[in-house]
Amino acid sequence: MTSVTLRIPVDVVESLKEIAPQRGFSGYQPLLKAYVSEGLRKDEARYTFGATARLIAALKKRGVPQEVLDEAVKDEAISAA
Repeated sequence: MTSVTLRIPVDVVESLKEIAPQRGFSGYQPLLKAYVSEGLRKDEARYTFGATARLIAALKKRGVPQEVLDEAVKDEAISAA
């Protein structure tokens, strides 16, 4: 484990505190860790192991510059949100 310092808006922390016991968490920090982990695993599945990763690899192989691929992934993530 490592320590990370985050600045989070007060209203978000208050919402986490309200939701944590309803989801069975002992406090807001474990809930926050769960949210980060869930989001990360979802993105890993999508971009590392899924069709998007295979497409990126194929485009890279055909000479598409990394910065173009990064922008496309960023644009796609924004439109999917």
